[in-house]
Amino acid sequence: MNAPARIRTCSIWRSLEVVGDTPTLLVIEASWLGERRFDGFRQRTGLLKALLSDRLKKLVAAGLFEKRKYCDAPPRFEYVMTPKGRDVYWTSLMMLRWETDWAKSGNINVELTHKTCGHRFRPEPACGSCGETITAFDVDWREGPGVGLMAPIYSRRRQQRHSPETATSLMNEAAQLMGDRWASLIMRSIFTNLNRFDEIRQDTAIATNILSERLKWLESIGVIQQKPDPHHPSTTQYRLTRKGAEYYPVLLMLMIWGDRYYASPEGAPVVLYHKNCGKPLDPKVVCSHCRDPIHAPDVEFEIARKTA
Repeated sequence: MNAPARIRTCSIWRSLEVVGDTPTLLVIEASWLGERRFDGFRQRTGLLKALLSDRLKKLVAAGLFEKRKYCDAPPRFEYVMTPKGRDVYWTSLMMLRWETDWAKSGNINVELTHKTCGHRFRPEPACGSCGETITAFDVDWREGPGVGLMAPIYSRRRQQRHSPETATSLMNEAAQLMGDRWASLIMRSIFTNLNRFDEIRQDTAIATNILSERLKWLESIGVIQQKPDPHHPSTTQYRLTRKGAEYYPVLLMLMIWGDRYYASPEGAPVVLYHKNCGKPLDPKVVCSHCRDPIHAPDVEFEIARKTA
């Protein structure tokens, strides 16, 4: 028998096991928008009762939500985010930022106001040392104390690439991309300069047929493109488009969340550095107006349906 595949330890992989699922992301988004009760989640997400119930149970089991009783007769419960759940906020803001810039779908608009400075703002990924806005091209990485190999254990999920028609989601395309765990892992590989098919397959341990299908899908939504390999003209490489490169802050904030809750006792598998200032990155999401870090209680949402 062949030995089971092993892959690089990765906080993104571990995080995707918890939130890398489109229905789960829709539930988390609904919570940010103020939903607490089952019927509210169902109306906001458009998920079927059984699917919604399953995802709420998993979010409670993973420690992102707490189930609280608010009525005794009959017993009724609401679902409230824990500190661990609230720490997904920066990832959610980066998903919203990317969706606003690049997605063609979606049926509602949102404006954000930073109550601390009183201005409408755009969430910006920034270096915690120098405060400068960062992109994928500004970041270097080195192996961290928690680097190693792990078995690619994962839960099986039904692939879902379309949000329910009744959903009023802010992040349809971003949720579909992060909610397809294999697609997110492919993006992670390409961001670390693994561009050939075999390199990506080895890095992710994805079956060949699934990898081929996901690469085609990622091309179809415009986040990667094939280009000739300059060193091997008979083969191709998968390169990020501008749309794909600007998805980087989503995975960056997801990695930071994973480092906080799922890294090994030795520490994070990867340490990031900001090329421009040369210091450890410690990324933050800041207000585009005042440059202060953004916290969920300090943000107001103004939501409106798009008009045809």
